[in-house]
Amino acid sequence: MKSSIKMALMAVIIMSTTLPMELYSQAGGSAVPFLLISPDARSSGRGETGTAIADDINAIYWNPAGLGFLDYFENYDADFGDDELIPFRQVALAFSPWLPQFNADLFYSYGTIGQYFESLDGTVAFNFIFMNLGEFTRTAFDGTTLGKFISNEFSFGFSYGTIVAPDLGVGFQLRYIHSNLTPTSVQTGGEAGTGTSASFDLGILWKPQDIEFLGIQDKLSLGLNLKNVGPKITYIKESDPIPTTLRLGTAFKAYSDEFNELTFAFDMAKMLVKRDSLGSDALPKSLISGWENPGAEWAFGAEYWYQKVVAFRLGYFLEPAAQGNRQYWNFGAGVKYDIFKLDFSFINTIEENHPLANTMRFSMLVDWR
Repeated sequence: MKSSIKMALMAVIIMSTTLPMELYSQAGGSAVPFLLISPDARSSGRGETGTAIADDINAIYWNPAGLGFLDYFENYDADFGDDELIPFRQVALAFSPWLPQFNADLFYSYGTIGQYFESLDGTVAFNFIFMNLGEFTRTAFDGTTLGKFISNEFSFGFSYGTIVAPDLGVGFQLRYIHSNLTPTSVQTGGEAGTGTSASFDLGILWKPQDIEFLGIQDKLSLGLNLKNVGPKITYIKESDPIPTTLRLGTAFKAYSDEFNELTFAFDMAKMLVKRDSLGSDALPKSLISGWENPGAEWAFGAEYWYQKVVAFRLGYFLEPAAQGNRQYWNFGAGVKYDIFKLDFSFINTIEENHPLANTMRFSMLVDWR
């Protein structure tokens, strides 16, 4: 039955071709890589940027501090001819066939719901992520087929964000993680290929309002998000660290008038996981030793809105060769109708036959009023 477990682990390794390759020795230097997949097509269309924008419910992934700025909607009241303030409530859904080049039936799905509570002086959100890794055949040592099983991974998260100053937000997320590479009935050495862990995120978002230097007042934002900090997850007597990552980002609203809005964004992500042939460092040591990993991910993006109804997006993502050498362009579009916002993104890879080539993502936001 070892072969069936190896195949399940291979699904994780295949999926990890979208992530830094140096981190995936053995069964993977970092477990549960699905936590690093950006959930929304809007941010994906901007080249995987969002740490300093985080202006909708998907802030739970990019920077939970952004939840602090999501307090009220301005809603036009036709009876009184003015705007009324109603508490922020939003639902987000996303789906993506993953690594379509492999035809492996992998898919990623995500959902979150959040609301502002005046009594808590902040926004609370819950989210669920599910990664289907495909179907595998169970075999015995002599090659006898014993049946089939499905591998998957999922997480539940709780987030909260608030503002501590008019231009400064802070937030956190707590997350439960479950990885089911092989079912509990498929055992090797008495242990199964399943594991659980928990993690937390901490975020800060600064949107300066009083800086008038070079006309950047109310146009600049800076964000920081320390993600996936938690204990290792254990498979078959071996523990793998979860993908602790530090994200830094900035965004600048270059132009805005009654009809048009153009924003540029930049993100940097550093994986704080240290693993070699001798094993991996545990927390809190890994937060320091992880800086020895060469290079970081870089992402650049732009977003243009016309009348807050139609959006067009462009982005570029790259990383050092030592970390996998992923390089690709992102393209995206979005449309808003009433309380619905629909987004689409498409990845165009530099390398031919790349696993991520032609990956499409779809996501929807609903302003639940």
